[in-house]
Amino acid sequence: MLEYARWKYVLIGVVLLLSLLFALPNVFGDDPALQIARADHIPFTADATAPVVSYLKDQKVNVEKSYIDDGRLMLRFDSIPEQLKARDAVKDHYKEYITALSFASRAPEFFRRLGLRPMPLGLDLRGGLYLLYQVDVKGSISQYLDGYANDARRALSTANIAFKDVSVITNGGDQQNAIRIVLPPESDATAARNALAQPLQGVGLTTEALPSGSAVIATLTNAQIKERQDYAIQQVITTLRNRVNELGVSEPIVQRQGLDRINVQLPGVQNSAEVVNILGKVATLEFRLEDMTNSAAEAAISGHAPLGSKLYTHTRMGRPLLLKREIIATGDQLTNATSTQTQEGPAVSLRLDARAGDAMLKITRANLKKRMAVVLIEKRRETSTVNGKEVTKDITDEQVINDATIQGIFSNSFNITGLQAGEARELALLLRSGSLSTGIYAIEERVIGPSLGKDNIDKGIHALVIGMAGVFLFMAIYYRTFGLVADLVLLANVVLLAALLSMMRASLSLPGIAGIILTVGMAVDANVLIYERIREEVRKGVSPQAAIRAGFEKAFSAIADSNVTTLIAGIVLWVFGTGPIRGFAIVLTLGIATSLFTALMGSRALITLMYGGRRKLTRLSI
Repeated sequence: MLEYARWKYVLIGVVLLLSLLFALPNVFGDDPALQIARADHIPFTADATAPVVSYLKDQKVNVEKSYIDDGRLMLRFDSIPEQLKARDAVKDHYKEYITALSFASRAPEFFRRLGLRPMPLGLDLRGGLYLLYQVDVKGSISQYLDGYANDARRALSTANIAFKDVSVITNGGDQQNAIRIVLPPESDATAARNALAQPLQGVGLTTEALPSGSAVIATLTNAQIKERQDYAIQQVITTLRNRVNELGVSEPIVQRQGLDRINVQLPGVQNSAEVVNILGKVATLEFRLEDMTNSAAEAAISGHAPLGSKLYTHTRMGRPLLLKREIIATGDQLTNATSTQTQEGPAVSLRLDARAGDAMLKITRANLKKRMAVVLIEKRRETSTVNGKEVTKDITDEQVINDATIQGIFSNSFNITGLQAGEARELALLLRSGSLSTGIYAIEERVIGPSLGKDNIDKGIHALVIGMAGVFLFMAIYYRTFGLVADLVLLANVVLLAALLSMMRASLSLPGIAGIILTVGMAVDANVLIYERIREEVRKGVSPQAAIRAGFEKAFSAIADSNVTTLIAGIVLWVFGTGPIRGFAIVLTLGIATSLFTALMGSRALITLMYGGRRKLTRLSI
C-alpha cells in the first residue's frame, strides 16, 4: 500500500499557498513612478501629499496613483514622458524635496500593505546608470600616515621634546609607508621613542643616526597597510551608499568588485551628469589655525613655507595664507551638516563628534582673537596626451573657503559662512553623507535606457516561456500522466523560486533568468531519475505501488549527490562572486533548494494522491 504522511501534505499545501501569495505581485507588472522625499529626512504625510498631487494636475500631469511608502511619496504614471514632466515640475516648484525616477508595482493596494512586493529588477532589465570606481588605496595610506604625523607632533610637544621636522615617506626604498621624525643634536632619541610609543602604538619604531642629530622612523607593518586599505574601501562604500540615499535613488546596488574597485548600479536613473558629479566628488574639510608670526606674502614670493606651516591661497580673496600644519578637526569627524541662512548669507551649519569638539574647544579657548581657516580638499584625476600617449595624473585641490577671527569660545557646533547658496547646499550634502577620505576615480560609466531594459525583459521572458514549454511538452509526451505531474511540479518550482527572490529582495537580472531556466532543467533531471527508477522496478515485475515507492527511495541518493555538488559551486559563486555572477549564483542556489523540495516532496505527494491508498493497480501511465 502506498501512503504519505498527512503532515507532509499540510506542509506542502502551506508552502505552496504562501509562495503563490509572495509571487503574485510579480504578475501585475509596474509603471514609471516618481519618488519624492524631504531633504530634511522628515517622513511624508498625507497632508503634504495632497498639495503635490494638486499642483501636478494643474500642470496637466496625470497621476495614476499616489501613496506613501517608507516615509516617501510615490507617484505612479502611465508613461515615461508623464514621469519626466512630473519630475521637472516638482524640482522647479519644490526646492525642499528630493526626487528620483523609479518604478511602482501595479499590484492591488493590499499587497503593499501586507509588505508583499515584486522582486527588484537588475540594471540590465530595468535600465539606469552603471558606474565603476577605482579607489586610491595608496592615497589612503598617505592620509593614514598624515594622522600619525599629527599625533607624533602633539606627543613630542606635550613631552617637551624638541624636533626639527616630521615628514611622511610613502616611497623611499627600504623606508616607505613610514614617518620620519628628525631630532636636533640636543634631543634624546630614546626619550622621543618612549614619548611616541603610546600614540604610535603598533607601529615599528627605529632610530637612525644623522650628521646633525638623529631621526626616529615609524614604519607601518604589512598587516596595518592591509587593514587600512580594506577600511578605506569599506568607508568609500558606506559614503557612496549615503550619497545615493541623499539623492533619493531607490533600490541602489553599491558593492566591492575585486581588490580596489566599487561598482554602483542605480536602476531607473537617467540624469547621469548630476548623479556622477555628486557621487564621485572627493570633498572633505580641514580646520587649521593661521600662522600669524610669519609673512604669507614673503612665503608666496619665495615659494617656500616656514617649518610647521603650509602655504595656501584664499579662494575668494585671492591672497596667500600661511596655515599651521597641525589639523584641529577634519570632515571625517562631522556628525551633521545642513545648509542654512545667516546674517552673513548662505552658510553650512556643522556639528562635530566629541573628540573633535574637545579639540576645537581647547584651540578656540587658547587662541581668542587669532584667525582660523577652513580648507576644502577635493581630489580628481585628469587624462592628457603627451607625445602621443595618454597620461593620467591625480590632482588634489586645496582651497581656503573661509578665514575668520576667533571671536568666542566654541566646541562642536558652529557655522561656515562666505559661500554661495548652491555651494552651501552641495557642500552640506557631501559632508552630511560622509566625506570620502580617499580618492575615487570613475573608470567606467554606462547609461542603459528603459527601452533597452524593456527589450531585455521581453527577450528573457520569451526565452523562459519557450524553454519551459519545450520541457513541458517533452515530459507530457514521454512520461504521459507522470509527465503531466512533473509539469505541475515544475510550475510550482518556478512559483516557489519567484516567491523566495521576492522575499529576499534579490535583484533579478538576465543571468538570473538564465539561472531560472537552468533550475527548471535540473528539476526535470530529478523527475527523470525518479521516473526511470519506477520504470525499472515495473520491468522487474514489482507491483505498481511498490515500484513508485522504490523509485523515490532509490533515486534519492543520486539526486542528492548531483544537487549537493552543484550547490557547493553555487554557494562559492554567491560568496565570492560580484555583479551578474552573484545574481546567477543566488538564483541557482535557491533553485536547487526549491527543486529538491518540489521533486522529492511535491511530486511524491501528487503521485500518492493519484495512485496511493488501497487502489488496486495493474499498470502505470509512465
